[in-house]
Amino acid sequence: MLAGVLLLPWWGPSTNADVGKGDKMVEKAATHSIDTGSGRFFEDFRLGEHIRHATPRTVTVGDIALYNGLFGPRFAVQSSEAFARAIGYPRAPVDDLLVFHIVFGKTVPDISLNAVANLGYADCRFLKPVYPGATLSAESTVIGLKENSDGKTGIVYVRSRGLDENGAVVLDYVRWVMVRKRGRAAAASAASVPELPHVVAPAQLGTACPEIDVAAYDTALAGSTRRFRDYRVGEQIDHVAGVTVEEAEHMIATRLYQNNARIHFDQFSERSGRFGRRLVYGGHAISLARALSFNGLGNAFHIAAINGGRHVAPLFAGDTVFAWSQVLDVADIPGRNDIGALRLRTVATKDRPCADFPFRSGEKYDPAVILDLDYWVVVPR
Repeated sequence: MLAGVLLLPWWGPSTNADVGKGDKMVEKAATHSIDTGSGRFFEDFRLGEHIRHATPRTVTVGDIALYNGLFGPRFAVQSSEAFARAIGYPRAPVDDLLVFHIVFGKTVPDISLNAVANLGYADCRFLKPVYPGATLSAESTVIGLKENSDGKTGIVYVRSRGLDENGAVVLDYVRWVMVRKRGRAAAASAASVPELPHVVAPAQLGTACPEIDVAAYDTALAGSTRRFRDYRVGEQIDHVAGVTVEEAEHMIATRLYQNNARIHFDQFSERSGRFGRRLVYGGHAISLARALSFNGLGNAFHIAAINGGRHVAPLFAGDTVFAWSQVLDVADIPGRNDIGALRLRTVATKDRPCADFPFRSGEKYDPAVILDLDYWVVVPR
C-alpha cells in the first residue's frame, strides 16, 4: 500500500444494502448456460449440413515471415518478389500450405474440436493464387457420417472450401475425422460414406499457377537444374536432412492458423489422454516434409492438388522428421506449354533417416512412418 493511499478492492466499496446481492447475482448467472466453445460431438452432425466458419483472416507478409521462420521453405517463387515477377506473377504468392493450414484452422472449432484424430484427405485442389492482403474465410458441407463399432466415436466426412474476400474459391478439399460421441447411448445418423476420386485429373491442375515465362525461370537462382522432363516414373529421392520438432514451435505454428484443437495445446488435459502428452498438428508434419523436399525437388514450386493423405502415426515434440519422395506419374497439363505436373508420394518418418526409403513391411507401415502423402506439383518445362 502506498503511503496516504487507500487501495480498495477492484469491485469497489460496499454498503449494508449490498450484502447478499452478490450471492443473488451468482444464483441468477447459474440459471443461464452459455456455450463457450465445447465443440460438436459426432451426433451433432447432420448429412448435407452447411457450416459457415467464423473469423475471416487477412494474410499478411508477417504471417508469411513467421511461417518461413518455422519451416524454412526455400522455393524461389514464394521466397522472392523479384523472381516471381520475372516469370509472370504479379508478386510472390503465399505458400500453398500456409493457405491450406489457415483454411483448415477456420474449420476446427466446428468440425474437429472433439476429434480423436484427423484421418485423411482427398480431392484437394488449389484453385487460385493467394497474395498477401487477401482475406480468407471457410465453409464446409457434411458429406458423410459413419458411427464406429465401439459406440464411442464416429467418422465425419466434410468438404471444405476456402474463399477470398471476393467470394472466389481458392481451395477445395475433403477430409475425414474421427470425432467423439457424448456417450454410447447418444443417437447417431444412419451411415453414409461418400465416394471420392482416387486422384485429381491433370486437366484440373494449373489454375492456381499463372502462365509463366519459362525462359525467364532462372534455375541457378531457383537452386535446381532439374525441370519437368528430368524426372522419371518410379524415381525415388531421399531428401536427406532432418528437422527436430520443438514444443514451442509446433504450438506457435498451430496458433498461426488459429487452430484451437485442445490436443495440441492443453498438457493439463492431455497428460491423462491417449498419449499422455500434446500431439503435434498433422499439418506440421506436412509442412516439414514439403520444406525438406526442396532437396531434390527445388523446382516443384507449386502444389496443385493433394490426391490423398494419411497421418500414419503421431508426431511429438522431440521427434526428428525426415522425408523421401517417389515420382508416381509425369503428366502434361492440357493447354499448358510452360509447366508440367509430377505426381509424388512423399513419406515422412520420425527418428529415422530415409536413405533406404522406409515405407511398408507387407501390409503394415514401417514403424517410423508418420505421413503418407500423394499429391501433384507443377514444374517448369
